[in-house]
Amino acid sequence: MHSRQRADPAQARADELSPAAARVLRRFRVVFNEVKAHFRAVEKKAGIAGAQLWALKVIRDRPGIGVSELARSMDIHQSTASNLLKQLIAADLVVADRAHADRRMLHLQVSAAGARLLKKAPGPFTGVLPDALSQLDARTLARLDRDLGALIELLGVNEKWAQVPMGQPDD
Repeated sequence: MHSRQRADPAQARADELSPAAARVLRRFRVVFNEVKAHFRAVEKKAGIAGAQLWALKVIRDRPGIGVSELARSMDIHQSTASNLLKQLIAADLVVADRAHADRRMLHLQVSAAGARLLKKAPGPFTGVLPDALSQLDARTLARLDRDLGALIELLGVNEKWAQVPMGQPDD
């Protein structure tokens, strides 16, 4: 039978967050959980994921937009935009027509069903985080960018996640 090792009291204190780190962690929790709650409300009310709703709104506001423009508008990778479109087209929420001059080019339009869905869906269509960020002044955004960049560096995460929208359905 193995005896349990008692934790070193000095190590236990080192594992605890400082009060400042705990406050920041709680703020991240508030932000993440608000974002998740918004996306759950979107899916419950509209029946589609938040990223799909955002794409639908962009297409409604810019009839005839192409896939590349949609990706730029949402600041996502083009393949991600294509995957969102496949789902919206399959659900008959978006119509894609080939351009006459270049048959490879898609022109996107919101269908009647897509327009009805947008009328009943809760906003903001871009999501609560992009909406809140757009309301911050340039100085605050620059400070957040710098500070979050330092955090991302410490996490050592793959920055490919920067091009994947929150509220996207799992593929």
